[in-house]
Amino acid sequence: MKKSILIVASTLCVGLMVNNTFAQTQDSTKTSAPTTTPGTTTVQATGDVVSTLSSNADYSTAATAAKAANLSAKLPATGTYTIFAPNNAAFSKLPANKLDSLMKDTAKLASVLKEHVVSGKYGKAEIVKALVAGKGKATLNTVDGETLKLAVTPNHTVQLTDETGNSAEVTLYDLQGTNGVVNGINSILMPK
Repeated sequence: MKKSILIVASTLCVGLMVNNTFAQTQDSTKTSAPTTTPGTTTVQATGDVVSTLSSNADYSTAATAAKAANLSAKLPATGTYTIFAPNNAAFSKLPANKLDSLMKDTAKLASVLKEHVVSGKYGKAEIVKALVAGKGKATLNTVDGETLKLAVTPNHTVQLTDETGNSAEVTLYDLQGTNGVVNGINSILMPK
């Protein structure tokens, strides 16, 4: 009897630990105004991944930047993509006038945005699968050939780190586009 109770208790503990590791329950960038809806949000695909950014008000700056950089045209028409989109709070962390400067230099803006785009669809389920297969770590390549490393943080969130050491936590999953998915992050990654 004691052995059965111990097995059930152990199974429950492991299940809760795994669930907590991959459940995003709050956005660490929250200020007095809400910045993102935590967890998984499934939105009906009505456009490509770039236009999908417009479906969530917390990513309006990323949507504006993607349109200014003509990111849809820069991604090959054939393919599936994942955008790790910085939320509005991430853009507000930029030094004064940096966003304005980037918006005026569309080539540099496109380079920064492509740092957030990987080939393939990596929604929450695919990220969890990759992290489980990599024992808590995974590597993805951006469309410009840069490397993004994924890892589970001590706070049980998924963190992206680029080649220059910039990191961001995934705060929102699964905004569906016709050619991929958008996941929200709380910082901006910068290319080398």
